[in-house]
Amino acid sequence: MRSSSGGRAGPVIAVHGGAWAIPADLTAASVDGCRGAADAGWRALDGDGSAVDAVEAAVRALELDPVFDAGRGSVLTSAGAVELDAVIMDGASLDAGAVAALGPCLHPITVARRVMDASNHVLLVGAGADAFARERGIPAAAPEDLVTDAAREEWAAMAAFPAAVGELFNRGHDTVGAVAMDAGGNVAAATSTGGITFKRPGRVGDSPIVGAGALADNDLGAISTTGHGESILRFTLASRVLSAVGAGASPDAALRDALAAMRARTGGCGGAVCLDARGRVGVAFSTDRMAWATRDAAGARAGIDRDVDAETDAEDDGVWFSAPLGPKLT
Repeated sequence: MRSSSGGRAGPVIAVHGGAWAIPADLTAASVDGCRGAADAGWRALDGDGSAVDAVEAAVRALELDPVFDAGRGSVLTSAGAVELDAVIMDGASLDAGAVAALGPCLHPITVARRVMDASNHVLLVGAGADAFARERGIPAAAPEDLVTDAAREEWAAMAAFPAAVGELFNRGHDTVGAVAMDAGGNVAAATSTGGITFKRPGRVGDSPIVGAGALADNDLGAISTTGHGESILRFTLASRVLSAVGAGASPDAALRDALAAMRARTGGCGGAVCLDARGRVGVAFSTDRMAWATRDAAGARAGIDRDVDAETDAEDDGVWFSAPLGPKLT
């Protein structure tokens, strides 16, 4: 798996479908959706494909899948509207693009990509983000084309806000994301979400924020996070993890330590997929479950449940690893 270029791994992609209390009836679909997204990202890496293209392709696949709270499948605000957040970052140039409180749109990650590639800004919000998307030829979507019956039922059940939303926050929710390394050793990260059911209109979580919801730097690696957005924002989770990786920690250890510390300091749970500058993958979560998948030249892996055979002690800090370096899946 290692190349001769400084011990760096070959092309690799890792995706997540959100860290939360994923119910049994969504288990198979969540894993299958992540596996399909990893395949889409892997195809984008073929030949001279870029890491940025790969993470966009992977997240677009997740946004198309109504199982996930991103694009199609997005949840509703307390006003019954859809507001979307997304970010993408190129680790080679440190260019980034993001949107927040974007109106109904099937692929908010592509709007974020256009912000990165075709504007002088990093983050556009609300009506300004909507106008930019239209200027760039990205159509609006009808809310009914994005919101599933399950999302409508959850919105109705969350009418007891804020107590109910606090419970959902503590479990996390299904933000989606991806990290990748291409054949040239360049890394990228992307994250997209429909937010949290019954959130206040205008609320923005960690997902579109560089250093919280995602971060990519060729010198350090790449990360996409998921979970309780307010905790991840306050803790600047993505930055903390990559700082530890840059200081020599493995992606697994950096994720484990940061998630445990975030829970201890803020009470919030979450998860992430991460790559270091050598292309080594880390996957960890402190919620009940997190759907994830990886793909490299040697094959594919995917999972959702806690790894009971891992050497980590869940009773110590509640952080679990889904060992991505275990047996390959066919």
